[in-house]
Amino acid sequence: MLVPAALMLIQVPAGVTAPGWRLFAIFVGTILGLILQPLPLGAMALIGVSAASMSGALPPGQALSGYAEPLVWMVLAAFCISRGMIKTGLGRRIALWFIRAIGHSSIGLGYSVVASDMLLGMVVPSNGARVGGIIFPIVKSLAEAYESTPGPTAGRLGAFLMLMVYHCDMTVSAMFFTGNAANPLIVSLAKQVTGIELSYTRWAIGAFVPALASMAVVPMVLWRARAPSVRRTPAAAAFASAELSRLGPPTSHERVMLAVFGVTTLLYVTKAWHGIDYPVTALAGLGALLLTRVLTWDDVLAERSAWDTFVWYGAIYAMARALNEAGLSGVFAQSLGGATLGRSWWLAVPVLLAIYLYAHYAFATITAHVSALYVPFAIVMLAAGTPPVLAVLTMAYVSSLGASLTHYGTTSSPIYYGAGYLSQGAWWRVGFLVATVNAVVWVACGLAWWKLLGWW
Repeated sequence: MLVPAALMLIQVPAGVTAPGWRLFAIFVGTILGLILQPLPLGAMALIGVSAASMSGALPPGQALSGYAEPLVWMVLAAFCISRGMIKTGLGRRIALWFIRAIGHSSIGLGYSVVASDMLLGMVVPSNGARVGGIIFPIVKSLAEAYESTPGPTAGRLGAFLMLMVYHCDMTVSAMFFTGNAANPLIVSLAKQVTGIELSYTRWAIGAFVPALASMAVVPMVLWRARAPSVRRTPAAAAFASAELSRLGPPTSHERVMLAVFGVTTLLYVTKAWHGIDYPVTALAGLGALLLTRVLTWDDVLAERSAWDTFVWYGAIYAMARALNEAGLSGVFAQSLGGATLGRSWWLAVPVLLAIYLYAHYAFATITAHVSALYVPFAIVMLAAGTPPVLAVLTMAYVSSLGASLTHYGTTSSPIYYGAGYLSQGAWWRVGFLVATVNAVVWVACGLAWWKLLGWW
């Protein structure tokens, strides 16, 4: 409350209206709330959008317009579909299939879990849902199967496995439109600033080569930093086989869930052919799960993370769009532009991306980072002469990679860190190394790949 009040007392900058400045003050307070989290994200965003309307900064219709944004509904529906993956046990079964197939060494075991995370990331729009409901319990069980627990035995397998799966999850988060809950927000903001529409397919194609390079490089970096003493893991494949035998054949609900998962992904990828928009596809998939009783309406109502995301996403989207329309993003970008004044865009881009990447130390979620900084940094990149597609894509992918820096960078960070296999200092040292290397890999490979595609 003190920060917005203090900002409102400052003289309104030239070119900014009084309501626009009030909105900026409220938006800053909301973002601080998302960072410090005195209340849940949804509650903070709802307070922010209410304050914007009550102060006269936004008319009620405009303040609530974010809830009419189709992508907000897509995220809501996709979260509920992910509940079906957890409820039916299909997500766990997929992970066990991969472990049985390629989990015969410590690094192969890590890749088997990452592969299942990647498959789930094609539809499940929350790394927290993927990790908390499916991936982490399996990783922890595998580490303990090799008598690797927090403390003296952490280095046997558990520390390496936690790090590899976590940091590769950041690649998965960057790789798909549905990789994490902030990505649809990036799509909306990018369209506002540049008019470029990042479709599901374009996002995935743009990420394809950088993601493959990242998946090859990051585990090698981690191997040098935290190599496990256990190198061969034949018991992991045996564990997966035993678990699959215990589960028995797929149930009818699992088969329905797999069909909905496959059809939904196919419709996302082929939107250019049939024209069915992503929110409609996601809602139709959810409807199919309700009709077949895979999910009940009580399941949908109980999906707290879905409704929480719906509330904060709609509110942040409305305020961010209004700030852009009021010219506030441009004013902020002008003040930021001093960092790249007089430089060619190919020199400005690395500087801006480095600032943007390491700024994630100040943020507890990718959403807060994107909400606060994506638009002004994109504007400065464009002002420096950066090709629009380059500006949009580099910022989009680096937004997820910055979460590797800390043990609180995104929803899944506290889950892996909280397992206790590494100290905070070790986590931060490895995180800085991985985030830096990963960003260089993504940008270098991305520039070459997008040039080959003729995107810039």
